[in-house]
Amino acid sequence: MRLVLITGMSGSGKSVALRLLEDIGYFCVDNLPPRFLAQLAAYLADAGQEEVAVSVDARSELSLGELPQIIGHLRSAGHDLRVLFLTASTEALVHRYSESRRRHPLSERLALAERGLEPTLIESIDAERELLAPLDKAGYVIDTSGLSPGTLREWVRRFVGGAAAPLTLTFESFAFKSGVPDATDLLFDVRNLPNPFYEPELRPLTGLEAPVAEFLARAPIVGQMIDDIERFIDRWLPSYHADNRHYLTVAIGCTGGQHRSPYVVEQLAARFTARGKQRVLTRHRTLAR
Repeated sequence: MRLVLITGMSGSGKSVALRLLEDIGYFCVDNLPPRFLAQLAAYLADAGQEEVAVSVDARSELSLGELPQIIGHLRSAGHDLRVLFLTASTEALVHRYSESRRRHPLSERLALAERGLEPTLIESIDAERELLAPLDKAGYVIDTSGLSPGTLREWVRRFVGGAAAPLTLTFESFAFKSGVPDATDLLFDVRNLPNPFYEPELRPLTGLEAPVAEFLARAPIVGQMIDDIERFIDRWLPSYHADNRHYLTVAIGCTGGQHRSPYVVEQLAARFTARGKQRVLTRHRTLAR
């Protein structure tokens, strides 16, 4: 069975991800207490269900601590289990709750703990982030701050597509002016490379288009930096894998996230894809907006 476990911060897009998986044929269960996950998997496997998605969140606090052990048990049983952890900045979450006017799911529990004192939204978010902290390294992390629902759906679709791999390597381009993505394991700054922005005919284009790619390919320093980044990742990738890491996100940043970082991401992704040793994904945070 292919089993996708969705967890993460309330308001980060878990419902969007679950609906996407349901749309592409997954059997979906929302807010399942973790202690019932093994029984559900066994029942659905016996029923011949091959693709299942389950959402687990902080409302299952009493059995949340059991989740890492349950994940290990399910993988040992032969299931292709992939964990998707969605997060977002506190600022983004506050904005979303303000728009939806919904209460945070932990606010009532915290109010009872504090003998009726209603916590602020930020206090509820901070409490949930602390509660889920042990899980954010157990899965593939997507920071949904600034992402549209359409972009999140596409990234989730690509995450579940294809065969299982020992390690998923993600290359993500971004703009330093918008801040470094939270879900970053390795960060490389390519703002020192020649900038197509200063070429009038290239300014409106992106690093995914041929004229910009040709401009950057002609500069020796660009190829040298890509070579160095490739060597660094290649040198240390086995160490991350030996540390039982299933997901590694490499963020490549330039000033505007439009030209240089998307080009470098595509070049690196092509090189590691050609090796066929791990699953490779690409994400372009600024271009997705």
